Amino acid sequence: MRRDRFALTVFLLLLSLAPWLLGEFHVTLLNYIGLYSIVALGLVLLTGVGGLTSFGQAAFVGLGAYTTAWLTATPELPAWAALVGGSPWVALLVGLALTALFAFVLGWATLRLSGHYLPLGTIAWGIAIYFLFGNIELLGGHTGITGIPLLSIAGFELRDSRHYYYLIWAMLLAAVWLTSNLLDSREGRAIRALKGGTVMAESMGVNTPRSKVVIFIIAALFACVSGWLYAHLQRFVNPTPFGLHIGIEYLFMAVIGGAAHVWGALVGATVITVLKQGLQEILPKILGASGNFEVIVFGVMMILMLQRARDGLWPLLVHWFPRGEAVRSAPVGERLSQRTPPTSGTVLLEVKDAVKKFGGLVANDRMNLHVTAGEILALIGPNGAGKSTMFNCISGVDGLSSGEIRFLGERVDGLASRDIARRGMSRTFQHVRLLPAMSVLENVAIGAHLRGDNGVAMAAFQLDRKEEGRLLAEAARQIERVGLGQYLFEQAGNLALGQQRIVEIARALAADPCLLLLDEPAAGLRYLEKQSLAELLRRLRGEGMGILLVEHDMDFVMGLADRLVVMEFGLKIAEGSPDQVQQDPAVLQAYLGGVG
Repeated sequence: MRRDRFALTVFLLLLSLAPWLLGEFHVTLLNYIGLYSIVALGLVLLTGVGGLTSFGQAAFVGLGAYTTAWLTATPELPAWAALVGGSPWVALLVGLALTALFAFVLGWATLRLSGHYLPLGTIAWGIAIYFLFGNIELLGGHTGITGIPLLSIAGFELRDSRHYYYLIWAMLLAAVWLTSNLLDSREGRAIRALKGGTVMAESMGVNTPRSKVVIFIIAALFACVSGWLYAHLQRFVNPTPFGLHIGIEYLFMAVIGGAAHVWGALVGATVITVLKQGLQEILPKILGASGNFEVIVFGVMMILMLQRARDGLWPLLVHWFPRGEAVRSAPVGERLSQRTPPTSGTVLLEVKDAVKKFGGLVANDRMNLHVTAGEILALIGPNGAGKSTMFNCISGVDGLSSGEIRFLGERVDGLASRDIARRGMSRTFQHVRLLPAMSVLENVAIGAHLRGDNGVAMAAFQLDRKEEGRLLAEAARQIERVGLGQYLFEQAGNLALGQQRIVEIARALAADPCLLLLDEPAAGLRYLEKQSLAELLRRLRGEGMGILLVEHDMDFVMGLADRLVVMEFGLKIAEGSPDQVQQDPAVLQAYLGGVG
């Protein structure tokens, strides 16, 4: 930790002295690195952390630039705009508001797309906004707008690149600080959970559509600020710097620097900007012709980076210059409020005549089951029997074709997973869905997401620290509860598969459920680990929790479950105690191969 602070102090000192030690050309270059870093930082949040690829960020840069240019450089504004015209600082606020509105509308429409359709959607609106700038006469057409006034702070005019240097880098460092704070919070974990898949995040209570729109808007606002600074630094704007090719360049910066790392934005912007400047001077001399040959080099560089160092340059730099080991201790905080557990024997879950069809395939056919508080019910059956589909219908991942599902007496079929989770149902997954690069503590804290309420603004300005401490302390307690206390700060991806499954159970427990859905929790566990898991589940049952589990390990199930429901081809073929089920002829034929 001391080494980290020392490195940051040296960096800030060099940054503050740079205008006095470097010539005009290099100060100007640093200004552009700062401007580009602000945009790339937004892409780190959007693409690297949130997993949403955007090629259209240059359009938002243009929106910030053109808003301030039009409001401050137009001699005669319309009456409705005259009230906010003239002041660059008011123009910044207007630009941010306009950008937030555009980003909300575009994000709401675009972020519903998935796969390759999402980046194609960002390309579409990026091109559309670029041509909008060039074809509106009010904005000067392709010629643009000139005569943009200088910025002034407390009466002091910023007249040269050295003056702008401090403003640009102050805003960049502020954006880095805000982004780092956001990512180190409840909202930040929700954003990072997007990469683990929508199903996992929603099951933990995360409103994934909202989280996607939030980071889309933040990335757009960063781009707007960069555009506003650019306009006043240049004192003119035209559409050229806001085209799709520049949007691709911003994405290059984020990926090459390290798309999942805040400081990667600065590294990527520095590398691309310096390299571009050098290549534009050297390549025409070598090739004997002028042209944008540097783009070819960037393309080759991107391919090599994706093959050799997909995480970008920042992790390599950290590896070469290792950080000091921080002294970490388990977080301590007040206990979160807990729901009142239902009385033992209370019916928690009731599935009535549930039918789920996928086209002509009937995955669940008139399924009926119930789970009570203080009971372990095992759902078993051959592969393809429809058990996981039943789990997904109960937890809100899939909707029923007909029938109904009640939880604590309330119908929940048709509700989103996050809404069902808030009512007290939590789950694990057949295939482990942890975020491997995050610590065990942070992974489990995602489960406590729905037990906090501080939002993005509170997190960005570190006004959520009390609640954050309570959430992390709760996560630590659940990790201790499942017997993995020594792995609090270990990366989840470094654990054995069996341990990862236990971490998933801890994450589910952090949500304070009264019903726990476990999808093959014993898979991959050794004998002693299974014994520990069974003991944990018995303790939870003794505390009044209801447990519904799918499991293929019959020895584990028969020695643990109070009742079993057996499925075959989507139908329930048997229900009863372990002894009753083991003697049922239909079960022996379908599941145990007819062996008596």
